[in-house]
Formats: sequence, structure tokens, C-alpha cells
Amino acid sequence: MSDSLMKKSDPLTRRFVPRLGPPSEQRRWRSELRKALPALALFASVRLTGVILATLWSLHLGKHPRTVLGLEWDGRWYRHIAQYGYGLIVHAEAGHFVWNDLAFFPLFPGLIRAVNTVLPIGLVNVALLITWSAALVAAWGVYAVGELLHGRRAGILLVALWALLPHAIILTMAYTEPLMTACAAWSLYAVLTRRWLTAGTLAVLAGLCRPNGVAVAAAVVAGAVAHLWQLRRAGAPTPPRAWAAAAVAPLGWLGYIGWVGLRTYSPLGYFHVQSRWGSRFDFGHYTAHIFKHLIVGHDTLVVYAAAAIVLGYLLLFVFCVLNRMPLPLLAYCAVLIVMAVGGTHFFSSKPRFLLPAFPLLIPLALHLARSRLRTIVVLLTALAGVSLFYGTYLLTVSHRAM
Repeated sequence: MSDSLMKKSDPLTRRFVPRLGPPSEQRRWRSELRKALPALALFASVRLTGVILATLWSLHLGKHPRTVLGLEWDGRWYRHIAQYGYGLIVHAEAGHFVWNDLAFFPLFPGLIRAVNTVLPIGLVNVALLITWSAALVAAWGVYAVGELLHGRRAGILLVALWALLPHAIILTMAYTEPLMTACAAWSLYAVLTRRWLTAGTLAVLAGLCRPNGVAVAAAVVAGAVAHLWQLRRAGAPTPPRAWAAAAVAPLGWLGYIGWVGLRTYSPLGYFHVQSRWGSRFDFGHYTAHIFKHLIVGHDTLVVYAAAAIVLGYLLLFVFCVLNRMPLPLLAYCAVLIVMAVGGTHFFSSKPRFLLPAFPLLIPLALHLARSRLRTIVVLLTALAGVSLFYGTYLLTVSHRAM
């Protein structure tokens, strides 16, 4: 089915109803943007408030806000890669950890370097500009998926809930989650509307962005295979673009894994690099150990909050399965959860790894959409208070990895 055909889809029944007198592509996107403006304004307001709070508290602590937002934790690694390329290896003073910058995927630092060449305002400023722009594009994509599935009200509330997650401060830092979520949200939208080449291309970009970007490829492959199976059972011809999307989608992730393999002279070189950081896949044994430790022992607020958030995501995934969420979205969220829960080390970072899993918030958005306006305002205001102050604490006070 051609990507250029302007068709309105019902992703639940997988039926397509042609539009009469289709507008031009440019006019259609302007119309879609106008519909999304309330959601984008809400998202921008929430995240701008978060930046202001983080800025004020950073100044109070004697820290430069730009350094806090642009050079904390992974941000400094991305800045170094953008400036010097790959090759930095740091040996820990104690223990067996070896921090190799090959653990970081290339899309974000590559964009920083490219944009800084055209707009030389400094690598940190460029990184924040890309992050904030990508966050807005991601919010639009989140709205588009929610609106397509359940209407405009649910789409707006889905964006609001995503913007108010406890770790949403990451969306305004020099991290890769905003860029990956932007690629993921629009790729999922393209799968649901059968724009296969767009979906495959965005999956490639997501795979070049983060290790868990492979979840987008899984969504595209699952959507394409399900669609092709339905057509085959109906005796209809199978569109070559769906086959192409399924074949192309994993190439970004596989390409970088293969390149690291060449650099390290081992086909499993990337996974060896990750293991020296302390990150391995142990099928959830480490996560279970942390939960046991939190029950019989004690730890910091950040670790307890991370455990509660992980449990919340698991519960939401069960609700999504029971509510028969479209297969591509389930496949996407399942891979994100498996990689986050099944990995070792950096337990306090697991909520960040799950930040792109916005479809899991759809059941909550639907429940809110059926509520009265006063209830919605009270709940979102309470969430905003918790999210904004916790995000500021996480960024400026806590010493746990984000």
C-alpha cells in the first residue's frame, strides 16, 4: 500500500477508509499541528517549569544550570564524542569497571557535531537545543498516537501524563531519550497508518540512537508481519513496502553493533564493552535481588522510587495486554521492559530506560478522559507538584546515576 495515499485508518479494526478530496500533504500536516497545539503548549509549559526550578536550585547550590542540564552523567560523554569522536576509555580507580565510549550510540553526538558546524554556538548549547526540539517533536508524536487510537482528549492527556512522569526532567537534559522517543512515536504512528517506508526509516534512526532503540524495530517488524499475515489470509496481494520496512527496521541497531564489533575485533564486542560498564543481561536476576534488598534492608529515596516506577510500568503493561492494545505498541513496550528489567547495574536508571514507553500510559489517559474536568485538573496538578520537585531533586541533589 503506497505511503503517499492519504487514508484514514482504524488501527483497532485495521480497516482503511479513503478520504474524499484529500488535501495536500502540507495542508494536512498544518491541520494536524493545529490540533496538537494544546498538547504541545501543555508539554512545553510543564517542562519549562521544570527547567526553571532546576535552574533556580542549581544557582542556589552554586552550580551553573547549563552544566547541570548539559554535562551531567551521560551528557559529558556525548559532548566528548561530538568533539573528538570515539576512542575515550576510562579505567575506574577501584574495581573492575572500564568505561568505554563505544557504549554510546552515534546518532545524538553525530547530530551535535553536524548542527554545531552550521550553528556554532557551542556543543553543550547545541546538545540542549537538539534535546528540547526533539522533546517537542516526541510530544507531538505521542499526541498523534493517542489521538489516532482514542481521540483528541485522550491524546492531550497522554502527553500530559508523559510530561509529568517522575523522570521527565530527562526530556530537558542532554540525553538521548527525547530523540529516541521522537523517532519511536512517529514510527509507531506510521505503522498504525501503514506508512511503511516512513516507519522503517525512523526505526533505523531509533536503532542508531540508543541500545533499546531496537524496540522500535521490533514494533515495525511485528506490525508488518501481522499486516502481511492478514492480507495473505484474505487472499489479497502483499505490499512490498511492508516487506521492505520489516527488513530495513533493524539495520540501524545492527549496523552500530557490527561497527563496534569491527573496532573491537569481536562480533560480540559491543556487549563486551557494556559488560565492562557493569551492564549485562541476566534475565532479571539483578532486579529481583534489588527488590529483595529493598524489602529486607533499606536504601535511598531514589532507589525506592525507581522500584515503584518499575512495578507501575509492569502493571500498566498487563492492563495494556488485557485491553488488547495494537500489537506494534505491545511489541515496542515489551522489548523496552525486558531490556530494562533484565539488565544489571544502574538500577536507579531503569525509570529513564522506560521513559520512551509512553503507550503504557494509554490506559491511564483513557480513564482520565472519562473523568470530569475538575478531577483532571486536581490530579494533573498533584502529579505536577510531585514530578517537578522530584525531578529537581534527582538532578541537583541526588548522587545516583540517572
